[in-house]
Amino acid sequence: MTEGSAPAATAGADADSVPAGSSSHEEVLVLDFGGQYSQLIARRIRECGVFSELLPHDVPVEQIQSRKPKALVLSGGPASVYADGAPTLRPELLELGVPVLGICYGMQLMVHELGGRVEQAEAGEFGRTTLEVLEPGRLMAGTPATQQCWMSHRDTVFEPPPGFTALASSPESPVAACEDPARGLYGIQFHPEVVHTPYGTEILTRFLRDVAGCTEEWSPASVITEQVEAIAAQVGEGHAICGLSGGVDSATAALLVHRAIGDQLTCVFVDHGMMRKDEAEQVVTAFRDQLQVPLIHVDASDRFLEKLAGETEPERKRKIIGEEFIRVFEEEAAKIADADYLVQGTLYSDVIESGGDGHAASTIKSHHNVGGLPEDLEFDLVEPLRTLFKDEVRAVAAEMGLPERFVWRQPFPGPGLGIRIVGGEVTRERLDILREADAILQEEVRAADLYRTLWQSFCVLPVVRSVGVQGDERSYAYPIVIRAVTSDDAMTADWARLPYDLLEKVSSRIINEVPGVNRVALDVSSKPPATIEWE
Repeated sequence: MTEGSAPAATAGADADSVPAGSSSHEEVLVLDFGGQYSQLIARRIRECGVFSELLPHDVPVEQIQSRKPKALVLSGGPASVYADGAPTLRPELLELGVPVLGICYGMQLMVHELGGRVEQAEAGEFGRTTLEVLEPGRLMAGTPATQQCWMSHRDTVFEPPPGFTALASSPESPVAACEDPARGLYGIQFHPEVVHTPYGTEILTRFLRDVAGCTEEWSPASVITEQVEAIAAQVGEGHAICGLSGGVDSATAALLVHRAIGDQLTCVFVDHGMMRKDEAEQVVTAFRDQLQVPLIHVDASDRFLEKLAGETEPERKRKIIGEEFIRVFEEEAAKIADADYLVQGTLYSDVIESGGDGHAASTIKSHHNVGGLPEDLEFDLVEPLRTLFKDEVRAVAAEMGLPERFVWRQPFPGPGLGIRIVGGEVTRERLDILREADAILQEEVRAADLYRTLWQSFCVLPVVRSVGVQGDERSYAYPIVIRAVTSDDAMTADWARLPYDLLEKVSSRIINEVPGVNRVALDVSSKPPATIEWE
């Protein structure tokens, strides 16, 4: 499950019934051909002030036309245009009367479809590559004659289609960019959406502004007015409930809905006893006392521990916690008269990772707030964040006045500390040990002014014991593992190079201040091949 969304419920209603966040905005549609950077393309376009959404490459043309996009972007992908079964480009997409930009595989498809030559190069290009601009054209005007870019391909374009002008080349790509302004068709072999292409944002902006005629009218703040109106129209005189977890996702969703319908919203905060230190109290204080949002606080920690007793298998732990959450939530929901709507903090990345974009992107994991939960919860879904990425949610939250500690709270799994106790059952003693160790890490990371630099930083408690010496006596206690990563979106992550003096201080404090711990280790693996969480 994703942070910020309680491990609650997928209702029987169609999630698509909630109005899209783009309804009154210009938009650019990104057609996903399975590229690893497809989601990032949509994010970069939004950062340019234009709403963008990722759709499967074979979405019906009629659906695309009905959206009236300002432009289309064809993403990269792992296939070869001449391979059997490779995704193809429907010619009618190039005849919609809107500009089209092909990136990597998207460019190769366009070139192949229009009579250019795409073949496998003698050597692939992966990583930083030098790009030579031959003719700036419209797309690359104003960028240097020689520049760096990020490539990720083995096939390449050797000849552009009739009517196209070759704009740039690289060592293994005779045609690394091309355009046919008369038809509004543009292609680039490199990836402008990654930070390793320094002029990538400038090239995207030129396509959006000068070619597609988009104006910079979309921002996360503009979501507030639009979603408040949409929620009010959807819920009307009805009553909504929200499973509040304390993370920024569910908190922001709750604030948007509360602004739209006021006390017709009731938030239910199920405290499963596996949150970080003092977080349960912070949630109650912020929402009930400061923000004046109707809130029911259920302390169900004993109930969850009883259900988890003796369980050591990771996936079973997740299911037990998720299922028990549903049972508690159902009981509380039954006490609220006329509750017809369920608010969830589902993000756009959740939808994509769970395969909700159709089938172009691989399903990485199933999110509890997207699918796989009981269909007999008779609520209509309200998902005001469904079209937003995490950084956009934070911007909306800050604009709405959510306390800073919530806005920038690092992602936290729905099952909480229960899945950070690895290789053994979850007990109150182990939770207390892990909670105290984690609190020390968080305190020192904040003191070092690194909290917002890190995507996540947390402690893991492996259920093993090791020998140590404490106070001239032999000890036999638990180790604590520190996990800290940097990331933009959690799709990939690198282990954080924390300063040695910080690590030394954290280690010393944990061993000296937390009974039952005699050893501290550091996890130095990246994602992939590891995941961010251990379980």
